Amino acid sequence: MAYTTIDKPTDYFNTKLYTGTGSELAISGLDFQPNWVWIKERNGATNQMLTDSVRGATKTLHSQNSDTESTDAQALKSFNSDGFTVGTDGDVNTSSDTYVAWNWKAGTSFTNDASSTGVGSIDSTGSVNETAGFSIVSYTGNGSAGATVKHGLSTAPQFLIGKARNTNGEDWFTGNSSIGFNKYIKLNDTHAAQTFSGTFNDTAPNTSVVTLGNNGITNSGSYNYIMYCFSERKGYSKIGSYTGNGNTNGTFVYTGFKPAFLLIKVTSTDDSWQLIDTTRDTFNSGSEFVIQPDLNQAEADNVRLDILSNGFKTRTTNVSVNASGASYIYMAFAENPFVSSTGVPATAR
Repeated sequence: MAYTTIDKPTDYFNTKLYTGTGSELAISGLDFQPNWVWIKERNGATNQMLTDSVRGATKTLHSQNSDTESTDAQALKSFNSDGFTVGTDGDVNTSSDTYVAWNWKAGTSFTNDASSTGVGSIDSTGSVNETAGFSIVSYTGNGSAGATVKHGLSTAPQFLIGKARNTNGEDWFTGNSSIGFNKYIKLNDTHAAQTFSGTFNDTAPNTSVVTLGNNGITNSGSYNYIMYCFSERKGYSKIGSYTGNGNTNGTFVYTGFKPAFLLIKVTSTDDSWQLIDTTRDTFNSGSEFVIQPDLNQAEADNVRLDILSNGFKTRTTNVSVNASGASYIYMAFAENPFVSSTGVPATAR
């Protein structure tokens, strides 16, 4: 069996650092045209700026709050062939401030008329990348428990992130196969996993659709939604869970590749999400530069872990990543597969 079908992960996911100029700025150097861009100022307390090609450039959502979608002509202005362009909005381009942008490629558009195709009960449109196991889905809720929406992938998503676009007060939702789809966690909150059938109707996604409950967080009849769907691909992405040991010689988590990006959340108690990448912090020494998606704060350095050729190992007793007996979920994307399809092994950071 092949080690991976993706020898070059940066064809599908890439992290880009840049310094603001205060004037319109084109960010280039990606290996693809991105379809989802998540930007955060590193050195200041500003909004987390999430924009995708399905909603369109200038349409922003903030992961740290439950606000409605906004249109900002001076935020992310365009998706380009090897990057994106930002305007003069201070959340994405203040002169001399530093920024990080995480970029994912989808790219193949789809439209599903549920009544015509028989797939799902709610119409959807979106963009999908089957190779990378990633899709972006737009739909309008119908308020019916058990409603289904096409996700565009041929494999069942294991991680979902989504938000109602046209209303204030509805939280971001996440669903994860490791904790089960009878539970969900808010992306914009510190809360532990909550048991609630109103999000996914206690039903895991299958190979064609995501099942929804009848709560406004995922499926109100008057709300429009955006949802990001992730399905594992060997050697490129991993969605899983682990148990902390409360020791500085912490838990080792096998991913099958050297991670470039980690999103971690403790699920058994309240604490912030932790977002780590190897572009901002390139060595296994001291604490990591962490962005917390549920906060607007500048990056912090209060979590320590080692990035290895085949996974990661926690090096702290911090509850955010390694409290004794605590349960955690994570999503990781590769810098390098542990061994490429040509048999070339990766090294630790």
